[in-house]
Amino acid sequence: MTSLGQLTIFGLSAWNWLSWLWLVYAVVLAVWIVLQKRSPVSTLAWIMVLILLPLLGLAVYAYFGPQRIQRARLKRWHSKAALMSDRELDALRQDRPDPPIWAVQHARLIEQSCGLPMSSCWDVELLASGGATLDALLAAIEAAREHVHLEYYIFDIDTTGHAILKALTAKAAQGVRVRLLVDAVGSPRMAGRQGRRELAAFSAAGGEFAVFHPARFDRFRPLVNLRTHRKIVVCDGKVGFLGGINITDDENERVRPDSAYRDTHLRLAGGAVRWLQYLFLQDWSYANGGEPAAGAMLPEQVAAGTQPVQMVASGPDNDGEAIHRAMIDAIGLARERIWLATPYFVPTEPALAALTNAALRGVQVKLMVPERSDSRVVSAAARSYFAEMQKAGVLVFEYQGRMFHAKTLLVDQQYGMVGSANFDSRSFRLNFEVAAVVLGRSFNEQLARMFDRDLSACRLVPARRRLRFDQKLFEAGARLFSPLL
Repeated sequence: MTSLGQLTIFGLSAWNWLSWLWLVYAVVLAVWIVLQKRSPVSTLAWIMVLILLPLLGLAVYAYFGPQRIQRARLKRWHSKAALMSDRELDALRQDRPDPPIWAVQHARLIEQSCGLPMSSCWDVELLASGGATLDALLAAIEAAREHVHLEYYIFDIDTTGHAILKALTAKAAQGVRVRLLVDAVGSPRMAGRQGRRELAAFSAAGGEFAVFHPARFDRFRPLVNLRTHRKIVVCDGKVGFLGGINITDDENERVRPDSAYRDTHLRLAGGAVRWLQYLFLQDWSYANGGEPAAGAMLPEQVAAGTQPVQMVASGPDNDGEAIHRAMIDAIGLARERIWLATPYFVPTEPALAALTNAALRGVQVKLMVPERSDSRVVSAAARSYFAEMQKAGVLVFEYQGRMFHAKTLLVDQQYGMVGSANFDSRSFRLNFEVAAVVLGRSFNEQLARMFDRDLSACRLVPARRRLRFDQKLFEAGARLFSPLL
């Protein structure tokens, strides 16, 4: 039997041909990745994966690597999904309070990055558990008279999911327009055959359902890596919800009292909710192939509130990286304290520099992360940054027991942010995310009390951690691939 080394083609051995093919493959892929203009670290990481693992790496990249949606599709999205005349947009912008002097430039940064101006609410409620959030959601759905819009990364078909779906079906049967949008990867059962069975009564009652980026493997680029991580609910354009809590028993302590995630959500009432509606309608129209969402459902007149609130939206459709920029800028504003809570901490270089800079200039910086995450690799990558931050003076706390899933940022005495975005590259650059910046001492104090309560379930990570060699190697390796996480 002839070995591969003995086989010749046009005078060259098969090994020589394979070497040349591998070289051409490596050069073409390297040029392809470089032209995408990612961060240098991310570019090098992907090149390493693709070259060292030729077949497996290419398959992984095809489904997880593409960074931008096709610009043509996005142009259709923004032209058709906004669905608003100049008059409607002007009506939206009427509720535009002046932010405090110290926040004027910060508000301008957000508006220039994502197009969403400062607005206001007359009621802002912080929700500290899945059970409380479920109660508030069911009450808002029950009170709705015109429409209910929901967008979720995870919508499970379980006890919590059935409770919400039953309420939505009842409202649809009453003639209220109900639209439910779920992410294909985050909600695989709802987006699949089981979901069609569960949604039969909902659809029969008049409810509308759509899936964001179906992960079809018959396409070369199924956009598996570009997800809607948003959690949005809007009732009648006046009451809205956003934050980190999904529709799942995993985040409902009434169903799973010992293991439910510790998470945070936000209920808003007032003009700022119309911008949340604006984002939902964009996502809904995009998920439906650019088809107009009949009836913009944006109340023209909403009483101005006393609480300044500004929505911040980011996603791969916009190079502005609004949430990333807003967080870094808010950290830069700090003079007294920065309290950051996040389940996944894989910071970009600018974000890491902002935190350590603040600590070095004397600002109290506290970081809260879970001790046990649902991803060992992400947890290891996060821990690889601890020593560097602690050396600068950052206090790092790990939440004990349950999975910690809250995503909040508190700065000094008057700034608070709650949203769906983690403090990592994926949320900053790949996922569709949304957050709310709330200005004012009262809300800041609520966030501070919540953070302090969570601290009682944390342990302070020692500045000198004793690790085995294999643990050090695992953390270092996880950090190497952190741009891909």
